[in-house]
Amino acid sequence: MIQVGDKLPGGKLFEYIEVEGNGCSLGPNAFDVAQSVAGKTIAIFGLPGAFTPTCSAQHAPGYIAQAEAFKAAGVDEIWCVSVNDAFVMGAWGRELGAQGKVRMMADGSAEFAKALGLTLDLSARGLGLRAGRFSMLVKDGVVTQLNDEKGGGYAVSDADTLLKQVRG
Repeated sequence: MIQVGDKLPGGKLFEYIEVEGNGCSLGPNAFDVAQSVAGKTIAIFGLPGAFTPTCSAQHAPGYIAQAEAFKAAGVDEIWCVSVNDAFVMGAWGRELGAQGKVRMMADGSAEFAKALGLTLDLSARGLGLRAGRFSMLVKDGVVTQLNDEKGGGYAVSDADTLLKQVRG
């Protein structure tokens, strides 16, 4: 499992782009994780699934609501990572009003979650392997804060907790 001080693993995440431009075509676009975090401070939170109760009512909305506070504290971007496809993440982001606040990053095959060691097996509930619930702060590719729920709870990966850590 990834730890504070570790370099974020490489790989690709996908994001649904609503408007063509800046080198991105309309629809799902792949982003290299290492290139995307280089020289930036990124708040990343992972959750089991788009449109699921806790994720939709609390986890993602907290980061969307606090986006300006994160920016003011020096965070360049906020990423929501979930084991869903880019189309689903795009639709969920539209519903939540995440545009311009939180990048809705798809990890469709759970490759990134597996590389982090932050997975949650929800096969018994018909959901398969998912990202566990977590949050982290990444500076220039290195994890400086990590909050792992170690299962499906929601106690330490919320926006307020990570924002307090960012502010020091």
